[in-house]
Amino acid sequence: MSPTISAKRSGSRWVSALLGTLFAFVLLLIPATAASADTTDDGQEVTDFYFAGVITFDDEPVPDVVMTIKGNGFEGETKTDADGKWRLYVPEKETYTLTVDEETLPDGVIVDAAQLPEGTQPIAGTTASFEVEFGLTGTKIMNLFLGEGERITVSFWDQLFSRLVGGLNFGLLLALASMGAALIYGTTRLSNFAHAEMVTWGGMLALVTTTFWHLPLWAGIAAAVIGGGLFGWGMDAGIWRPLRRKGLGTVQLMIVSIGLSLALRYVFQYFIGGGTYQLPGASPTPIQFGPISLSYIDLIAMGVSIVVILIVAWFLTRTRIGKATRAISDNPQLAAASGIDVDRVIRIVWILAGVLAAISGILWAYFRPGVKWDMGGQMLLLMFAAITLGGLGTAFGALVGSLIVGMAVEISTLWIPSDLKYASALVVLIIILLVRPQGLLGRKERLG
Repeated sequence: MSPTISAKRSGSRWVSALLGTLFAFVLLLIPATAASADTTDDGQEVTDFYFAGVITFDDEPVPDVVMTIKGNGFEGETKTDADGKWRLYVPEKETYTLTVDEETLPDGVIVDAAQLPEGTQPIAGTTASFEVEFGLTGTKIMNLFLGEGERITVSFWDQLFSRLVGGLNFGLLLALASMGAALIYGTTRLSNFAHAEMVTWGGMLALVTTTFWHLPLWAGIAAAVIGGGLFGWGMDAGIWRPLRRKGLGTVQLMIVSIGLSLALRYVFQYFIGGGTYQLPGASPTPIQFGPISLSYIDLIAMGVSIVVILIVAWFLTRTRIGKATRAISDNPQLAAASGIDVDRVIRIVWILAGVLAAISGILWAYFRPGVKWDMGGQMLLLMFAAITLGGLGTAFGALVGSLIVGMAVEISTLWIPSDLKYASALVVLIIILLVRPQGLLGRKERLG
């Protein structure tokens, strides 16, 4: 081959590589540019619904005031510009809680409650938080006026105590889902990523029964509990038992569960859409118990969680099936050799896990609040963190881990932004596992 031909081919390769690189760069650039057009400068996603207005003091605009909005599982934040203007986008036309960060206001001034716009209700015990709702349109203009006054503040210890109770509430509902997932792992060694969708399934059944079909709430709860048990039974009978009989390893089963999780999640979205729907009686007026603010739903939720957890504890420690479940978790081969019907016990565990996940889904829908197609996915990492923290395969360890995770998530908001509160649970997990790798209630096992 002549040098001329070789040089031409080498040059054409360089040109092709350069054109391919430029083409890839253009492909990457176009979506990024398109996405940026749908967001504001402060990172908000532009929607058809928003609250906006101007903050003034003595007829002068007040810049750099931080505004947050929260409700229906959504949180957003912005800051007033040099003209005192602000705008907060929300995903849907619902009632939200708007909060002005008083630390960013001038000294000695508060929001003048006497000049709040129509349809804006101040929240008791504060001078800077309000319930806001839309009118006939998808926009709400709210001009806020500042005036001289004394800010109502809550002491650190009152905030800590309030968040401890909130963490207990969250930890108990998380424990219901985590205990079911821990029992599945203990008896099958399956890390079930689709357990998040079992939680969503419970909330969806309650939603369809009550909101879509307009049946009483008790009917929705009954449908969710029965449907959750049937869902767990169906998943084991249709998927996991056949795969176990084929001898698939734990890694293969885990990958199947990830695929199943994604498939179920988008099936849910197909049927109920991407919005957030409220169950009957969601977001009731809170009741003040000193520094603690709880609604009657919170009290019922904690009571139900404690009763269900006690029933599960009795089942595991006092019944033959419960003792067989613990035996299989300890040593499935020895349990089978002892005459225990392993497949039957595993089937019962899946039914129990489905029921617990469904109850947790209903309580989670009231805690968030709202039912959404991916609501269970928001709990998934926290469930795994609780199970690992308490000790793999033990239901009581999952209970202890869930309570710790719930407390850590809520208390951490005293020091870090609420957007990062779920990350605090993972930090606690890492710290404890560095000290005790087997988890709090787990046993040391020899590897290799």
